[in-house]
Amino acid sequence: MGKQEDFVLRALEERDVRFVRLWFTDVLGSLKSVAVAPAELEGAFTEGIGFDGSAIEGFARVYEADMLAKPDPSTFQILPWRGEGPSTARMFCDIVMPDGSPSYADPRFVLKRTLSAAADKGFTFYTHPEIEFYLFKDTPNSGDDPVPVDRSGYFDHTAQSHGSDFRREAITMLEAMGISVEFSHHEGGPGQQEIDLRYADALSTADNIMTFRTVVREVALSQGIWATFMPKPFTTHPGSGMHTHVSLFEGDRNAFFEAGSEYQLSKTGRQFIAGMLKHASEITCVTNQWVNSYKRLIGGGEAPSYITWGHNNRSAMVRVPMYKPNKGQSTRIELRTIDAACNPYLAFAVILAAGMKGIEEDYELPREAEDDVWSLNERERNALGMEPLPKTLAEAIKVAENSELLAETLGEHVYDYFLRNKRAEWEAYRGQVSAWERDQMLPVI
Repeated sequence: MGKQEDFVLRALEERDVRFVRLWFTDVLGSLKSVAVAPAELEGAFTEGIGFDGSAIEGFARVYEADMLAKPDPSTFQILPWRGEGPSTARMFCDIVMPDGSPSYADPRFVLKRTLSAAADKGFTFYTHPEIEFYLFKDTPNSGDDPVPVDRSGYFDHTAQSHGSDFRREAITMLEAMGISVEFSHHEGGPGQQEIDLRYADALSTADNIMTFRTVVREVALSQGIWATFMPKPFTTHPGSGMHTHVSLFEGDRNAFFEAGSEYQLSKTGRQFIAGMLKHASEITCVTNQWVNSYKRLIGGGEAPSYITWGHNNRSAMVRVPMYKPNKGQSTRIELRTIDAACNPYLAFAVILAAGMKGIEEDYELPREAEDDVWSLNERERNALGMEPLPKTLAEAIKVAENSELLAETLGEHVYDYFLRNKRAEWEAYRGQVSAWERDQMLPVI
């Protein structure tokens, strides 16, 4: 065993850890957990913990069910919400087959594989997510409208508000787990919050997002309220996105920065944006994977629905934030489609793959969107060559089914399972009779 494993085994004794939760993620982005006693951990490091992969969404067919969860010692953290007394810790796991080879159904491996391909070209991929979510007064009952914890708006400061108390406790807990928070504030909708994580390499960020979603739900429950990352819980209020800033580094040098160029954006940065735009419709099925995701994307506001880019243009799909003088390392690109209900491992993998394709094949960046895209009419958008993003999950699936980039990046198993699951979701949704239909038609038909 290496130094990191030894550190973990020592920490178990020093911190009186009685349970270790081994975390991993299924193909749809749901967190899975198995608890082991500290005495079992040395064996878990060397051999892994066996489980039935067929019981996990998208992991294995029944005849290839045996799998192993191998903990990653670099992700060891004490869980701060377990309170006083004996501690509980967690580690993320890599999923492997009985012969020790990586499981191609493991979303964490999909991202690792994509990061490795970029590393072969000399690049490290960094991401910085701005995560939005709603807080409700209690667990929503089926059929009832959820009740937000407040009626505040964007950046509002409200004395003794649920939101500020919640954010303070959640951020304290995240920091205790080594996850740095950059900003937090009330968002535009009633009860809507935003917490921005500090930038890190994409694998660490994906792990941090999985931890973040767990921490947010735990803190909410402890305060007697309910947190949701649902992309569009209300018809009339803003949706919740996860605007994500991305950058590529070559060693210590920001590959997106070039002094003196327009917006200080290098050729590599422009090619990366071009790749994201060209493959935008293909990857939307992954970055916006739920039926409800498209209610946010067609709703206007700060959610883009056209494949555009712009400098500091918040109506564009890809935004190049304002350049900060003497801060070349901060040059980055912001993707505004993605929502926090995605599987972050798969989402980061397909974003990176699209950008890298733009670099490898020298894609040309189309014309910048200088106007508020939402203020234009359909004819004006067509004249400017603005293509729409998929308007429904069904449209996104159709594009994804013909995507070589997606099949190559996700791998055959994940690609096949993911699309099968999304088709089933759309079919189940399509047959539902909505409250809108009843409200509109029962009185008059």
